[in-house]
Amino acid sequence: MTVASLGLAAKGAAPALAASPVGVRNGALERMADAIEGSAASSILSANARDIESAEQNGVAPHMLDRLRLTQERLAGISAGIREIAAMPDPLGEITGMTRRPNGLLIGKQRVPLGVIGVIFESRPNVAADISALCIKSGNAVLLRGGKEAINSNIAMTCAIRGALAAAGLPEDGVCLVTDTSRDSATELMRLRGTVDVLIPRGGKGLISSVVENSSVPVIETGAGNCHVYVDSAADLDMAVDILFNAKCQRPSVCNSAESLLVARSIAHEFLPRAFERLSEKNVEWRGCPETCAILPSAIPASEEDYFTEYNDYILSCKVVSGVDEAIAHINAHSTAHSEAIITRDHPTAMKFLSAVDSAAVYVNASTRFTDGGEFGLGAEIGISTQKLHARGPVGLDALTSSKYIIFGDGQVR
Repeated sequence: MTVASLGLAAKGAAPALAASPVGVRNGALERMADAIEGSAASSILSANARDIESAEQNGVAPHMLDRLRLTQERLAGISAGIREIAAMPDPLGEITGMTRRPNGLLIGKQRVPLGVIGVIFESRPNVAADISALCIKSGNAVLLRGGKEAINSNIAMTCAIRGALAAAGLPEDGVCLVTDTSRDSATELMRLRGTVDVLIPRGGKGLISSVVENSSVPVIETGAGNCHVYVDSAADLDMAVDILFNAKCQRPSVCNSAESLLVARSIAHEFLPRAFERLSEKNVEWRGCPETCAILPSAIPASEEDYFTEYNDYILSCKVVSGVDEAIAHINAHSTAHSEAIITRDHPTAMKFLSAVDSAAVYVNASTRFTDGGEFGLGAEIGISTQKLHARGPVGLDALTSSKYIIFGDGQVR
């Protein structure tokens, strides 16, 4: 099917999803979770193995292979996330702000789905399940377009999801997958204004920029993650080393991993060697300012571009700064406005950092790796929004809804 025909199929399914009782939607999610880790698991893993083999033959980097790879354990995690979404309150139908006007009209707002959500994403096949679950729960139809690296995995995953919808009595076209992974299909999806109500890109900086710049469909901009950790002069250095190691090394291929370290000058000579030794467990490559290179002779001199870069790898840029004010200025100038952290025991400094850093998630004494829908209690998320309109941070169920005014009268005319 063409992208346009798939869009129309999703649009045709949207009203039934929007009108379905929450119990029916939850039933579809439970069936989806059961299939992904049960009856459909072998076909999904077999399809994923073909994707991995192809990616290895094409020289895909190891950290990208990690994003692509599915295991039985990861399928169980995906299913657990889907069940968590099923257990959450219904985001639809809530009526708020009912007000009686002087003319007798009773006016309020009701929470409703967005309609048809288009999602263009790259090589993480779990995204297809996460997004589908969130859209089904929020009464939206979804049109998925994944990358070529995960096409077999996405087809198998979507087949299981569509089967669960049908078994629950919902239209299987509530979840549609574009199997053409050419650039033309992405461009066509960006032009489906009037069919697709909102488009969400989920991937690297290039994909996001392309969608934002070229789409005629309204876009919720999710962001690349050039995330920072600032170690203040009042930091607990043991804590700082642990947080930095987790933020950089636990899973460097994801958008909430730390890419840049800022260190207060007064503790740099003590902290940097300790941090270097710990991160050497993962052979992290350091790219630093002149002061960093003087303290760590094996560090590579950093270019200005390094401070703007989302590496998604075991690479860390580092800059020694005078204090919190310079750290804030550096972050606001170089960050993608995703997630930033300060490590400090000084409360006023922490509060200044929280107030002045202009990012979607700002932490005190915790790893940036927590910027995630599940960790925030939202279930899975459709992406991390770095924009300031409608949704910011992890995009969960509430962000996939809108509202309409409902008005009760008894014969009023104007």
